[in-house]
Amino acid sequence: MSIKTIMCVVGLKVGDHDLQSAINLCNENNVRLSILVLAIASPPPIGDYTSTISDIWLEEREREIHKLEKRTASVAKLVETAGISASVHSKYVEFASAIEEIGRCGRYSDLILIGSDALNSKTLKSKIIEGALFESTRPLLMIPTGHIPTLTPKRILVAWDSRPEAARAVREALDMLVAADEVHVTIVDPDTGSTMNGPEPGADIGAYLAHHGVKVTVDRLPSGGDEIANIIKQHAVDMAADLVVMGGYGHSRLRERVFGGVTKSIIDSPTVPILMAR
Repeated sequence: MSIKTIMCVVGLKVGDHDLQSAINLCNENNVRLSILVLAIASPPPIGDYTSTISDIWLEEREREIHKLEKRTASVAKLVETAGISASVHSKYVEFASAIEEIGRCGRYSDLILIGSDALNSKTLKSKIIEGALFESTRPLLMIPTGHIPTLTPKRILVAWDSRPEAARAVREALDMLVAADEVHVTIVDPDTGSTMNGPEPGADIGAYLAHHGVKVTVDRLPSGGDEIANIIKQHAVDMAADLVVMGGYGHSRLRERVFGGVTKSIIDSPTVPILMAR
């Protein structure tokens, strides 16, 4: 993946730290920054008093649009001061269409960045993650609190399960993997009887990466009855990983939400930067 443009989404009151992190990242790597300033509209009134409060609701929307204009102007000024190549767009969207709008804008970037500000905002977090993974076709780079985004991580953990989503994530991160000092392809509870894994789980992806010059090691780990996500997180800590590369939502979003899954567990509490693709 040759990264020339990174997209960052900020809200009316959320995202100043994320924006500064994105500016620094683009400045360090001579990359263009695409900024989407997003305001999610207040829902329309419902119930018996709709006619009474409709005027109040319209006034609230007008105030939100005015706040969006001011926020966009301040973001544009900050970017101009930073002296980087950038574009600033703003959108006032209904709650139901926010995911599609983020995804549409994300298609014109190489990477979508979500930092600690957005990760700590429940609404913005879910909209950015779903917009990136399900609507944009672009990879998502999550940066939790206490970490600095980088495009040149030295130690990378690849969470491998032989699914298409994991293969897509590896392909998107290939430039990073080639440049890294060490890459650990990590498989939890590998099934040697599976047609997906083959008789030697991890051998195929290990050989693929080695052919590209990646300094790769295959780690096969038992779960011991623990959740797979916990094993991945702990292994990332043990190897002092700068980045985890993984596929997202191998199952449907609904199934992940209802029954849980590796993607949901990782997203709910990321401990290291994660590059995720679907």
